[in-house]
Amino acid sequence: MMTANAAAGPIRITEVGPRDGLQHEPRTVATEHKVAFINALSRTGVAEIEVGAFVSPARVPQLADSEEVCRKIERAPAVVYSALVPNERGLERARSVGLTKIAVFTAASDAFTRRNINATIDESMRRFQPVVAGARRDGIAVRGYVSTAFVCPYEGVIPASNVLDVVERLLDLGVEEISLGDTIGKAAPPDVRRVLERVLPRLDRRRLSLHFHDTYGLAIANALTAWFEYGITAFDASAGGLGGCPFAPGAAGNVATEDLVHALKASGAEIRVDERQVVSAAKGLLPHLGRALASRVSQAVESRPSGDA
Repeated sequence: MMTANAAAGPIRITEVGPRDGLQHEPRTVATEHKVAFINALSRTGVAEIEVGAFVSPARVPQLADSEEVCRKIERAPAVVYSALVPNERGLERARSVGLTKIAVFTAASDAFTRRNINATIDESMRRFQPVVAGARRDGIAVRGYVSTAFVCPYEGVIPASNVLDVVERLLDLGVEEISLGDTIGKAAPPDVRRVLERVLPRLDRRRLSLHFHDTYGLAIANALTAWFEYGITAFDASAGGLGGCPFAPGAAGNVATEDLVHALKASGAEIRVDERQVVSAAKGLLPHLGRALASRVSQAVESRPSGDA
């Protein structure tokens, strides 16, 4: 097993609620409420906020207003604002609203990419080549998402060698940062170890983020394993536990930002995010979601007596 100092550095949170969270909600949240949500998240201490996606409105109607959202949000100097981009047209739209970072997305499973983006892994790589090249030319940073990096709803457990192959191909394209996703939330700590043991010898851990869903309640355990045993300090999370994946049957919400932050702080990690402010930001959406938040911290804050520290 690889080992890492628990003091590997400050934790960096990419808040994906406005994109990965809201794209899975049955109700479409109005633009002004998305803007208020993002503005509130900008004050929580997260390093990055994924504000939307420049994808087909027919496939993800919940994010059809991403350009308008980007134009209306108040951008905090210390926060990176990014969006999902599937093609050159998407890059053009991201550039037009002044984003300095984009994300392209593929998977470690061909069956999943066919259902998610109607392409094989090979086809997705060819599609991304001009997008990544154009972004780098314009000084726009590029993240590469690898979905189903642990388990696929159609192919089952994914070999770590398949994950490494996709990671290396993305790096060869010029992607600067990789996010490995447990898309259906079925990974356990042994799966995290299995994949990281294979990937980390070929990828600087500072270029890696982990994206856990909490379908089976193991997201926190997986994150703590990655941080404590391997020194991973970058994680994706969604305020209130919003989200899932519309193309992955059974995928529940992302790990809640406030729950992940609380668990990492309690375990001794250095992290500057204020989980109470995250809860407050997510609660602002409640009238527009028609359901309660899924996170444990939000429930604890709600039930705590007034004045209890």
